[in-house]
Order: sequence, then C-alpha cells, then structure tokens
Amino acid sequence: MLKSRYTKHLYEAGTDEAGRGCLAGPVTAAAVILPKRFRNEILNDSKQLTHSCREELREVIKKSALCYSVTHIEPLIIDDINILNASIHAMQECLEKLSFTPMHIIVDGNRFKPFRDIPHDCIIKGDAKYMSIAAASILAKTYRDEYMCKIHEEFPMYNWKQNKGYPTIEHREAIRKYGTTKYHRMSFRLLPEQLELEFDQNAI
Repeated sequence: MLKSRYTKHLYEAGTDEAGRGCLAGPVTAAAVILPKRFRNEILNDSKQLTHSCREELREVIKKSALCYSVTHIEPLIIDDINILNASIHAMQECLEKLSFTPMHIIVDGNRFKPFRDIPHDCIIKGDAKYMSIAAASILAKTYRDEYMCKIHEEFPMYNWKQNKGYPTIEHREAIRKYGTTKYHRMSFRLLPEQLELEFDQNAI
C-alpha cells in the first residue's frame, strides 16, 4: 500500500500530469486532497493499472477526496510556452481550483514552480509512493483519455481512441498521410525525419 502522507498537514495536495509526451491533445493535470484516514490497497501509479482498474479508482477518488480538480492545457498554449511550463501551469491551475487551500503540495517528478506561498516538494516517482499523487495521476490519465476518445470522433483517421495521441507508428503514419490537425503540437517533432510540418488549415 502507498503512503498516505508526506507531511502531517491536514490539507496536503498531491498533483500530477498526463500526456506530456504526446504528439496531439492537451497535457492534463489533476490535484487531489485525500482525507487522512483514506486507504486503498489497489491505488497506484496510473501506468501500473489496467483501464478498468483506473476507471474504478476514478470513481472511488471522486467520492472519497476532500476535493479534486482537473485541467486541460491545449496544444496552442503548449506550443507557446513549451511542454514543461504547460505541465506546471496545468498543475498550478488545478491547485488554484481546489475548494480547500493546500497547506503543503507534493508533486510527481523533479520540476515545479512555487505556488503562492505554499511549501512544496517534488518527489521522483511520487505516483508510486504517495496516495494523493497516485490519485492525481489516475484522474489526469482517465480525464485525458476521455478527452482523446471524444476528439477521435472528429478525426478518426489518427485512431486517438487507441493511441491517445502518443507517438505510435500508426499515429505517425497517419500524420504522414493526412497531415496535422488543430489538436497536434506543432512545436513537437511529429515525424522522425522532419522538424516541421505544414499545418493543415482544413483541419481547423
């Protein structure tokens, strides 16, 4: 079982993001404050869980959390401020939207920027160590997957319902064949052999 707390604060928020390495779609973050007595033996890093398990835990987290929030940062902003800044911005926006002000923040990974005057700690592989970060990773992953399945209906040729915008061979072949859309991150290397692609205005 993961650890329930990093500090002794009542309102300790865990935050994480999903979709940082994708070629298309938003980077999505979540922030969660869990009750001190919250326990769950299945809860873990979202990448270690099956789809059905993530969906089950998503409902448990939503019902059990003291508060939670989710934020999508769209490709145009990612292209403008870069993916690292967009990821941090998404996490900070989630923290801003929480109905309780965190007393301490724990962040998955090793990069973050001060948020208000609230102390924070970056924890490498924190989503496999602390419940609140794991919970945030599950919400970020499931809400982003849901978003990608929705926009798949608009552009089914990229098969986003399956690859979720990640750089699979299939996704890159579709980019090569059909070009790019408004959901692609133009600052990313979309194809291995070229750094720039002409934006498909018809996809807007």
